[in-house]
Amino acid sequence: MRNPLQEQLLKAGLAKKGKVDQIAREQAKQRQGKAAPSEPVEKIDAQRLQAEKAERDRALAAERNAQAQAREVAAQVRQIIDANKIKREGDITYRFTDGEAMQSVLVNETLRTQLAKGVLVIVRAGSGYELLPRMAAEKIRERDASIIVLDHGQKTEGSPASEDDEFYSQFKVPDDLIW
Repeated sequence: MRNPLQEQLLKAGLAKKGKVDQIAREQAKQRQGKAAPSEPVEKIDAQRLQAEKAERDRALAAERNAQAQAREVAAQVRQIIDANKIKREGDITYRFTDGEAMQSVLVNETLRTQLAKGVLVIVRAGSGYELLPRMAAEKIRERDASIIVLDHGQKTEGSPASEDDEFYSQFKVPDDLIW
């Protein structure tokens, strides 16, 4: 199919009929050639969008799974604390640090001795603190070690502090100093 400009050029004798037909065929092929690739581009865009959506869905699912696992671990820790907490009684203030702040709990002489020896451990339970036996503290340490606030029985191997502890162990200092 010729356009009006081609018709005018033929009438004026400036172009030959065979040449005009050849150019018309080439133009038709170019139009058809351009139309064909546009369809795969749309398919590629659709596939890319689908892949991006699948990746977002996987990321959201992984985040939800991580949050559910964190809630599950927190529930397990609460259950261990509730099942194994030791009743605190006494009028002796036992001081310890929780991060940057000094905290204290009231204990009796037996509990204070057990805390100093590392038989008992202090853990953070909600807004307060609880005393737990070492076995329960080890279960908590496996799940979330940040809950444990004070553990005198935990030794760090190979640290300079342990070398100092060995040296100073020959000097007897009472563990029941109250300051």
